Amino acid sequence: MKVSIITPSYNQKNFIAQTIESVINQRGDFELEYIIIDGSSTDGSIDIIKKYAAMDARIKWLSEEDRGQSHAINKGLKMATGDIVAYLNSDDVYLKDALKKLVAEFSKQKDLKWLYGGCNIIDESGDETRGIITKYKEWLGKKYSYNKLLVVNFISQPAVFWRRDLLDEIGFINEDEHLVMDYEYWCRLGKKYQPYKLTDNIAAFRSYTDNKSSQGFVKQFKREAQIAKKYSNSFILNILHLIHVGGIIMIYKIIS
Repeated sequence: MKVSIITPSYNQKNFIAQTIESVINQRGDFELEYIIIDGSSTDGSIDIIKKYAAMDARIKWLSEEDRGQSHAINKGLKMATGDIVAYLNSDDVYLKDALKKLVAEFSKQKDLKWLYGGCNIIDESGDETRGIITKYKEWLGKKYSYNKLLVVNFISQPAVFWRRDLLDEIGFINEDEHLVMDYEYWCRLGKKYQPYKLTDNIAAFRSYTDNKSSQGFVKQFKREAQIAKKYSNSFILNILHLIHVGGIIMIYKIIS
């Protein structure tokens, strides 16, 4: 089985090396294709990418201006040749044996279309943080339900993988969506196929002052509510999502 990982990147010299190493150090009975799409970085990121690409033939990369993160991800997905695809942002990381674990499930469950695992939250130094949020999402995500997904986004983006043939059926990332493109895609996938939930945490999302999610969490959660409404015909689910968003925004403001 072949796994293609896409990393969109722009001016991430502080973290891109850690991201790359977390991908290329994965071991298991699978073939790895790693595609890095850089948006014409000016901070030295390209030199770091070049160094790793020179050492590892599994890395493909390009650097050119793009129309944002969603566009960069799609460029990588269109280049991908793997059976399984995913994207990992240039400040996030995979945990040990992450790809080995998901490949085992896709190999065992031939009809499985997509899956997600648990995800830690780390700070700039790589230390785990916001453990209460991690535990809350773990509790919510133990058992998948599409209605629950339309109330709260309990699926962490770095820990999601899907079969590449779904790109022909479901489509690519919405390039007009810049805040919650992942949640919008989960809503499309989940509407048709139920995912498998890995019991283990397989990735880590980095939360720090300068990253997009930390800066605009209020806009992000409000946008999630708009996306949920688009995919739900239920007035009750829409109200529950708004109530949940209000509570989460309050909590984030307290802990931020």
